[in-house]
Amino acid sequence: MYIFTTLLIIHIVVGSICLLAGAMAATVKKKKGYHTLNGEIYHAGYVVIFITSILMAILNWSESAYLFYIAIFSYSLALFGYLARKLLWQNWLAMHIGGMLGSYIGIITAVLVVNGSQIPLVNEIPVLWLWFIPTIIGTPIIFIVGRRYSSPDQTKVKEVVK
Repeated sequence: MYIFTTLLIIHIVVGSICLLAGAMAATVKKKKGYHTLNGEIYHAGYVVIFITSILMAILNWSESAYLFYIAIFSYSLALFGYLARKLLWQNWLAMHIGGMLGSYIGIITAVLVVNGSQIPLVNEIPVLWLWFIPTIIGTPIIFIVGRRYSSPDQTKVKEVVK
């Protein structure tokens, strides 16, 4: 189990960095600089979280198979949002916002589902609810942020690209 413990330590440390970088990227001004730096850290961290999640799920399949599926789904969203911006797909900004914030909902969900029983007050919430609360709260936020950056004259989009 030495391999599993090592993967878990890496997963926790990088996951903490990823949570912080994602929060920073979401809250700072959307232009090159802090947003881009935190976004790159977030994406790189998510790659590590994805790989360690997959490996830990495989090593401990009977107890952790669900982490395999969360990892694939959540990282797919992160990659989608990341590539939308990097490759400047048509309507890239909406895809970027949806993918990145959607992946952040995924990481929050995983943290709550795995650790919820050990977090005061959260441990009072039924486990099934922990699977849905981040999505219930996060989805309207994605729409609000998306609407904020989808102005008809595209001035906000121009600011983000600069």
